[in-house]
Amino acid sequence: MDLSELQTRLNLFLDHAATTFQKVPGSAVLIRYVRSSYQNDPVRSAIELVLVIFFIRYLLSPSYSTSKVNYVKLTEDEIDELVEEWTPEPLVAPLTPLEETSLEKLPVLVGPSGPKSKLSTGKTVTNLASYNFYNLNANEQIKEKAIQTLRTYGVGPCGPPQFYGTQDVHMKAEADIASYLGTEKCIVYAQAFSAISSVIPAFCKRGDVIVADRAVNYSIRRGLEISRSNIRWYNHNDFDDLEQVMKKVVVEQKKKGRLTRRFIVTEGLFETMGDMNDLPKLVELKERYKFRIILDETWSFGVLGRTGRGLTEHQNVDPTQIDMIVGSLAGPLIAAAAYTFSAALPAMLAMTASESLNVLQSNPEILSGCRENVRLLRGQLEGRSEWVSCTSAVENPVQLLVVKEEVCRARRLGVEDQERLLQECADEALANGVLITRLKGMSISSHNSLKDGQWTVQPALKVCVTSGLSKKDIEKAGVTIRHAITKVMTKKTNNKLNLPAA
Repeated sequence: MDLSELQTRLNLFLDHAATTFQKVPGSAVLIRYVRSSYQNDPVRSAIELVLVIFFIRYLLSPSYSTSKVNYVKLTEDEIDELVEEWTPEPLVAPLTPLEETSLEKLPVLVGPSGPKSKLSTGKTVTNLASYNFYNLNANEQIKEKAIQTLRTYGVGPCGPPQFYGTQDVHMKAEADIASYLGTEKCIVYAQAFSAISSVIPAFCKRGDVIVADRAVNYSIRRGLEISRSNIRWYNHNDFDDLEQVMKKVVVEQKKKGRLTRRFIVTEGLFETMGDMNDLPKLVELKERYKFRIILDETWSFGVLGRTGRGLTEHQNVDPTQIDMIVGSLAGPLIAAAAYTFSAALPAMLAMTASESLNVLQSNPEILSGCRENVRLLRGQLEGRSEWVSCTSAVENPVQLLVVKEEVCRARRLGVEDQERLLQECADEALANGVLITRLKGMSISSHNSLKDGQWTVQPALKVCVTSGLSKKDIEKAGVTIRHAITKVMTKKTNNKLNLPAA
């Protein structure tokens, strides 16, 4: 067969194939599409052709049986050897010697957590280790409301919020909090830790930029990690450094010609330091460089401001200037929840939150009484101890006491050494009838973007003040704590640390 005959037969075949294809319904539309596509965008036509060929090849490729054994079969001896060599990773890190000692000495309360609490040993102590700042868990009005709600709604909603677990008390609690804060809306979470750690990844996505204070708490860090956003840090409460970081972000995005959402994440009262943010300055920078603010008021909501509305009221900032405020109801409002996918908050706790807000608004003297006790306690500790200093704001009922820098240098105290000493101070205070605790900071996340290498939580004693104690009790407790610190720090020899004397 010569070449001309072969070409003739090929043309006849193609004509026959074209005639047959044109008889298929819809073939004319497909032909017009291919012609116009090739004329307008030949590259796309080529890509589509490749995809069609791949699809045809996939359909014609042989199938593989899933029932056939396609792995290496090991002998029993080999399996036993591999099992012996395998060491499973622990779900949690092993306890440190300090943690083991602390657990052995952990005080157990019998009965309610009040200003005076009874321990399982039978001893009654002054309780300065709980967040019951206003002694609201002993308020008869709140207790009566809680009992009524428990009898009406039961012990739990048995369902997630916004589905079949939402009850009218949840809607009322959210409306009450939004009205109290002066915000547009409010969402109540069932657990305080999950609020900020869920809110951040819900609004901040991969590619967004988050500028965060280095001292933010562990729950915020978890939210930052889950968000997968680009994390930038600024030095704690250093607004000059914050502005430099914000400028750098703006310049980088301008060069790339890519604009993403930008957030500042910080706290009102810092959990790890106890000090206060400068909200007016923060708002000024936010508006200048076009950022959004996510403010965690876990420790300032119900504490700061004339009526306890938080940092916005305390520093006279319009709440609408803050893009998102996150807080907790588990502290002063004793409701074990947070506002901003688990079961919904039990109805009794939702009602407790609403009633606690009502009590605070109708009895502002409760807040002033707590602040007076904070002032009295600081008077016994701040400036009167040569060993520790207080890093907390004067308005903060959670007073953090850290070992002074000069003491750390003189005794060459590392972080673990400070933790051991402060635990001894807490034990000594408990032996003398005052229950306090340590600031137990979680480790920095393993996420690479959160490892800045420039921040560690400084060990501290945590003293939680309550308005449920008299001025005399507060002053006596302050003296007891100060004497306990002095007794531990002035030991000539510390057997656990083997430290040189100061």
